[in-house]
Amino acid sequence: MTRTWPTTRFLASVRSVEEARLAVAAGADFIDCKDPSSGALGALPVDIVRAIRAAVPAGFLVSATVGDLVPEPETLKVAVAGMAATGVDFVKIGFFPGGDAAAAIRALAPPLFHPARLVGLLLADRDPDFDLISVMGNAGFAGVMVDTAGKSSGALPSVISPPRLKSFIDAAHREGLFAGLAGSLRLNHVAELLVLQPDLLGFRGALCRAGERTGALDFEALMAVRGAIPGAPVPEVLQQKVLL
Repeated sequence: MTRTWPTTRFLASVRSVEEARLAVAAGADFIDCKDPSSGALGALPVDIVRAIRAAVPAGFLVSATVGDLVPEPETLKVAVAGMAATGVDFVKIGFFPGGDAAAAIRALAPPLFHPARLVGLLLADRDPDFDLISVMGNAGFAGVMVDTAGKSSGALPSVISPPRLKSFIDAAHREGLFAGLAGSLRLNHVAELLVLQPDLLGFRGALCRAGERTGALDFEALMAVRGAIPGAPVPEVLQQKVLL
């Protein structure tokens, strides 16, 4: 199957309305709501996520994480339902060690959370089970990403080799899922990862002042990553409108 989108999209993780507006103005394609101080996939309060969705123009995709949870069906159902109710386009679910990931995926039938779609995250530094990709495809997920749980483990390309990342992307596409890469990615990783043709590249630390993921987003850093990923530039008038 061909890739989901014709070009790789730029995902920026944000923790506030102000950061979301900055990311949109810089040309991010995908706004991801996440609290970097609360874990690898820390969840923001639903009221903040709802405010971010309302502040971001309708044409921009918005996702939100549900936190670093053990993959147990009932736990995830409650968390996903709460986040889906904010109006985001996608809810991201990390499959951490413990529980029964396959059973949890099967229990998350997409009609339960319509119109939000589901995205699974496999953790590169936690012995990821790529067999779960087909389970996600059969369950009606929209996409799957590979990320890192321990941000001190190093950037994704140093945890999983490019050939294995390419195998991950190809497996996702065979299941009709979009494929995303994230995990302490920096500007210098963009070129080597674009060759693999992922649908998404996700960033947080590289977009922050001093490269610290818990710091504030920096407009120049956002623009540098945007410039490295081919895509349509954001018109100046929209930049000004969003930043007001």
